Amino acid sequence: MHELFDLTGKTALITGAARGLGFSYAEGLASAGATIILSDINSIVLDSAVNKLKNKGYKVSGYVMDVSDEKQIIDAFNSMDKDNIQIDIVINNAGIQHRQPIIEIELKDWQRIIDIHLTGTFLVSREAAKRMIARNSGGKFINICSLTSEQARPTVAPYTAAKGGIKMLTKSMAAEWGLFNIQANAIGPGYILTDMNEALIKDQAFDSWVKNSNPTKRWGKPQELIGTAIFLAAPSSDYINGQVIYVDGGWLAVL
Repeated sequence: MHELFDLTGKTALITGAARGLGFSYAEGLASAGATIILSDINSIVLDSAVNKLKNKGYKVSGYVMDVSDEKQIIDAFNSMDKDNIQIDIVINNAGIQHRQPIIEIELKDWQRIIDIHLTGTFLVSREAAKRMIARNSGGKFINICSLTSEQARPTVAPYTAAKGGIKMLTKSMAAEWGLFNIQANAIGPGYILTDMNEALIKDQAFDSWVKNSNPTKRWGKPQELIGTAIFLAAPSSDYINGQVIYVDGGWLAVL
C-alpha cells in the first residue's frame, strides 16, 4: 500500500508555493518523499518558504517565476535544465482574486486574472510536458480548479471564467498527453481557510452562508487538500486522467 503513495525519487514543481495552499501542497508532497521545486513571484517570500522546508529536512529549491510572463517561465525551465532538474509532477496553483461587478471590471483586471490562472497553467504545463515527452518519463499534472469551475457567484466573473477554462484545459491535456503516460487531473477546493479568503472569513454574513450551505457546516482546512494532492501525484492515480476532484465538504452535492 505504501508504494501506491510513495513519491520518493520524484521531483514536483508547485507554482504560487511560497504561502497558502501552495505551501501546503509542497509540504505534503515533500512528506511523501518528493523533491520540491517552489516557484513564486516574490523572491523574498519564496526564499523564506524554501528555508522553512529545508529546516524540516526536505529536499527543496526555489525559482522566481511570474506565471503570466511567458519569458520568465521559459527562462525558469531553462535554468532548471541547466541545474539538471527534471520535473515529474506539476501543481499549477498560482492565483489571485478580483471581486467586482462585471459592468465595473476594466479589461486590464479581467486580463490579469485570466493570464495568471488560465494562461499561466497552459504555459507552465506546456514547458513541463515538452520535457516529459522528450525524455519519455511520464508525469503528473495537478491543476487547481474551484467550485466556480461548476457554479457561478456574483462579483468574481474573471476568476469563474478562468477556473472553468482550467477544467477544460485539464481535459485537453489528458486527451493529448495520455499516450505518453502523462496524467492531468485537477483539484477543486471548496471554501478553505486561507489568506486569500481572509476578508470573506471575517465577513459575518458570508461566513454564515458558507457554513449553512455546506453539509459539514464549516470551512475546509488547508491540510484537508494534501491527501488528494498526494493521491493525484502518486502511482495510485495512474489510470485516472482528465478528472476534477472537488474537496468541498459536499457543497456541490447539495446545491
